[in-house]
Amino acid sequence: MSDCLSVRVNLAERSYDVYVGSGLLPHVGTYATELLGRKKCVVVTDTNVEPLYGQTVIDSLEQSGITATLVAVPAGEPSKAMAVVEDVCREMLKAGLDRKSFLVALGGGVIGDLAGFAASIFLRGIPFIQVPTTVLSQVDSSVGGKTGVNTPEGKNLLGTFYQPSLVLADVDTLSSLPEREYREGFAEIIKHAAIRDAFMFEAIAEVAEGKGDLAALIHRNVAIKARIVEADEHELTGERALLNFGHTIGHAIEASAGYGQLLHGEAISLGMIAAASLSAQLAGLPPVGRAKIANMVKLFQLPTRLPEGMTTETILDYMKHDKKFSEGSIRFVLLRALGDAYVSKHVTEAHIISAIKGLRF
Repeated sequence: MSDCLSVRVNLAERSYDVYVGSGLLPHVGTYATELLGRKKCVVVTDTNVEPLYGQTVIDSLEQSGITATLVAVPAGEPSKAMAVVEDVCREMLKAGLDRKSFLVALGGGVIGDLAGFAASIFLRGIPFIQVPTTVLSQVDSSVGGKTGVNTPEGKNLLGTFYQPSLVLADVDTLSSLPEREYREGFAEIIKHAAIRDAFMFEAIAEVAEGKGDLAALIHRNVAIKARIVEADEHELTGERALLNFGHTIGHAIEASAGYGQLLHGEAISLGMIAAASLSAQLAGLPPVGRAKIANMVKLFQLPTRLPEGMTTETILDYMKHDKKFSEGSIRFVLLRALGDAYVSKHVTEAHIISAIKGLRF
């Protein structure tokens, strides 16, 4: 743990630390005791993560004198639903948790979003600790306080801004990921490079080739996310909207495919390619910039073409339920250059239709 990297997310009384390193899971109890001093908690995880790391975290908590109850929900995107949130909250009540308790979210982005939402509404809010176990959740979803669940109308439409008390990103957990889930997380890393740090593309390529420092790359991404969240915690100034690069079309593609058919990072990869094309058309992104994004997506074997049978009309219908629609217009993130992103209000439906069609070739 001596080489553990850290990032401070500075949000006044909601500030917290993100630790990135190896061997953090056996010390969850120590961190929780030092930070919260509470004696009862629930560990929310899924049926994939539970047999891998559930007992390690429970043992760590109990060795620190914390009574811990483990609740595992079915693995996968369908668990991001209000019915599952209610199930989790009822299990917490059965376990005797009260307002002096806390929650540990152990898993990927689905668990972080679901469990964070449960923590935000349980008895009007209890603290929670994020313990992300996927690339995607370590570099993105565990940091920033967005929680929520999906509805049939779209992704993440019900939720809250609720910051964790601590994030512990143990890179050792990434070794147990299926190859497809490991690769999808790099979509968010590519996104961060595209919007804020063009030089990071070199570090991403090194990790893809097995030569780079994965923990250092994750730490670099967390720092990017932290600085953007600090500038616009509740999406009021437009700064945080930059994190939606590739997500406007990507979320609609994910929903159109049926949740779980395309992984989040796979859908976002398609969204980024479409957004890069629009950036070249409308914002002056040089062809080399667009090509670099597409080549990075291919490097991680992420999709560059829409699945067969997905209609443009269906994607547009889902987009119109997106939170980024405001009074009938869309806020769309474009790139002037790699590392230079901005929010445009001049992307029309016709532009989007053209970009979606470009994903078929």
